[in-house]
Amino acid sequence: MTVIDLSAKICMAHLLLKPTFHQYSFIEGEVTTFNKFHIDGRIHKEFFDEKPEGEYSSWKEVQDFFLSVIKGKRTPLNFRLILSLSKENFSSFLSERGLSFRPDEIQGLYLNFRYDGSNLQCVTGVSTNSFTMDKTLEQEWDVYAKKILAMCI
Repeated sequence: MTVIDLSAKICMAHLLLKPTFHQYSFIEGEVTTFNKFHIDGRIHKEFFDEKPEGEYSSWKEVQDFFLSVIKGKRTPLNFRLILSLSKENFSSFLSERGLSFRPDEIQGLYLNFRYDGSNLQCVTGVSTNSFTMDKTLEQEWDVYAKKILAMCI
C-alpha cells in the first residue's frame, strides 16, 4: 500500500475527461456536492437482455455520469472512487512482471482516490483470495501505480 499525493486539477482531467483509466473496473464511488451520491459499480445482470460478462462496470461506462455530478462552478466537498485493474488485464500484468501469482488468486488491484475538498490522494491496494506472505504482487502494483499516476502529480 502506497499513498500518492496528486494534483487535483491535473488528475481530475485524467479521471473525468480522458481515457487514462478506461481499462479499469469501477468498484464504487461517492461524491458529495449539494447531495451525497453513492454509486455501486456492481453490474445488475438481470437488467439486461444480453447479460454482460463482467462483474463491474468499466470506468469508461460511468465516467460521464461522474463528470455530470461533479462539474459546475463549485468543486465537490469531497469524493472517493475505487477503481481496480480489470480482471481481463490481470494475466498481462502478472506476466509482464514475471510474477508467479495466478489471475484467479487476485481479487483486485486497486486505486483508491480520495478528495477532501482541497487535496487529492490515491492509496494503492491489493486484495488476494487467500493469505500470502509474498509481497511481490503488492510491491509491483505500487511501482505500476506510481508510474501510471506520475502524470497526475
